[in-house]
Amino acid sequence: QVHLVESGGGLVQAGGSLRLSCAASGRTFSSYIMGWFRQAPGKEREFVLGISRSGRSTYYPDSVKGQFTISRDNAKNTVYLQMNSLKPEDTAVYYCAAGSTGGSTYHGYTYWGQGTQVTVSS
Repeated sequence: QVHLVESGGGLVQAGGSLRLSCAASGRTFSSYIMGWFRQAPGKEREFVLGISRSGRSTYYPDSVKGQFTISRDNAKNTVYLQMNSLKPEDTAVYYCAAGSTGGSTYHGYTYWGQGTQVTVSS
C-alpha cells in the first residue's frame, strides 16, 4: 500500500513556474514507477510525465517536452514535477500516481494522490 500526497499547486501567471511535490508513505517507494497526470474541467485525465524506479529514465508526450520535467528522490520518498513557461491551458488538477507497470495510461498505476490544483492566469 502506498499513500500519495501532492503539494505545491496554486495560482500563477502565464509564463511562470511551479514545482509540484508528491510525498509517498511506505518503504517501497523505489519499487514503483511514478507518473504525473492532469485533468482539466470537462476533459479526460491526461498523462504528463513518468519516471522509472531508479529515476534514470523519464518519458513524456511531445506536448510537454522542454516545458515540464520530472524527478524523484528515493531517499525522501518524493517525486517532483517542475513546470516552466506555464500557459492557461495547463490549468488542471495534477495527480501523482504509482504503479508497477507505469506507462502513459492510468491502467499502469495502482495508487493515486488526491490531486493539487494548478491555475494559470492569462
